[in-house]
Amino acid sequence: MFNKNIKLVIAGLIIAYAIYEFTESNIGNGIMYILLSTIFIFLYFKNELILLAFLKLRKQDFEGAKRWLDKIKSPSGALVKKQEGYFYFLHGVMVSQTNMNDAEKHFKKALDLGLSMDHDKAMAKLNLAGIAFSKRRAIEAKKLLKDAEKLDKRGMLTEQIKMMKDGMKKSQGPKQHYGNRNARR
Repeated sequence: MFNKNIKLVIAGLIIAYAIYEFTESNIGNGIMYILLSTIFIFLYFKNELILLAFLKLRKQDFEGAKRWLDKIKSPSGALVKKQEGYFYFLHGVMVSQTNMNDAEKHFKKALDLGLSMDHDKAMAKLNLAGIAFSKRRAIEAKKLLKDAEKLDKRGMLTEQIKMMKDGMKKSQGPKQHYGNRNARR
């Protein structure tokens, strides 16, 4: 809701008032204001609109998540770099159902900006692998799939990675030998 810099200014003002309360021997009030300022500091690093979009996405409410994300007008001005990565990651997840080209752009931008958790990077790379494979870029898809497998340290995406590998093997089909057939006869 607030610009990232405004959140820091508000936190600074609250901390300054907390210090004033400490000097006036109002220790309880000072502690309360310090705790209040931590909310704004937390929201500087974890944008409230992105958190709400994640909650909507968890409930499979894509329209609700889109509404929350649409409230962020300029991601580069309102968000920290990692949060901007998650902004594009969420857009990629929502768009991947309908438009693969846009989803690919969003996932690549999210990876460029950075995602803080390895399983989120693995999910983005897995989605990119699926997009690359559907566009007949098998070598790129295998590389992205291998990267996703390395990043999935907790095994959260093991089943999806296995399904993707099986799908890639099936699409290649059995290997045929096109040698001289008449040589055996």
